[in-house]
Amino acid sequence: MSNFWEKIKNIFKSAEESSSINPTIHKLIKRSEKELADYEHWKNTLARRRMMDWLNNEYITYLTTPENIDKSIDFLNTPSSKGFAIHFSRTQYRVEEITHLFDFLKEKVKELSYRSYVSDTKTYPKNNFVETIQRHYLKPSLKLKSQGQKANQGFGNINIELLLRNDKVVNLKFSATSYRDHQFEEADDFNELMRLILSV
Repeated sequence: MSNFWEKIKNIFKSAEESSSINPTIHKLIKRSEKELADYEHWKNTLARRRMMDWLNNEYITYLTTPENIDKSIDFLNTPSSKGFAIHFSRTQYRVEEITHLFDFLKEKVKELSYRSYVSDTKTYPKNNFVETIQRHYLKPSLKLKSQGQKANQGFGNINIELLLRNDKVVNLKFSATSYRDHQFEEADDFNELMRLILSV
């Protein structure tokens, strides 16, 4: 029995010491057969189309009249990183729909000669809630590299993150981060990346 209580104490101790860098639970994302079937169905729904149309419209607004973008989205634009963050706490979407969008963005990126480097989830206590980060991290295909020449980095490394607190979605972040050194060609235009992932 003492061994049992020792395990319980260790669980609570690891929870107290955990963080996004050292999570209590860290595992690879593996969707169930039902989740995969639901996802395939969602891809053919009007709900998916509306989500992508909204994102496309907000990006166009950001490029033309940025002061008019919806309060539920922000865009990132630095020399090395570009992307967007959707704040779902301001919307009425269900967790399942947002998770489908999260996986759909990964699928669209993989169509662009990208490979999935890791898809994982980290869970840890933070303040008065439990925080979970689901992540798809993708890199350009190794086929883009050619001997004796600078490496083609495509749009850079792409990170897609879904943040939940107590199983409620807070935001979804999509970012492309490029390398800026002599070993790599200049990254492709982020506008082109957005055009490709939003064309459905």
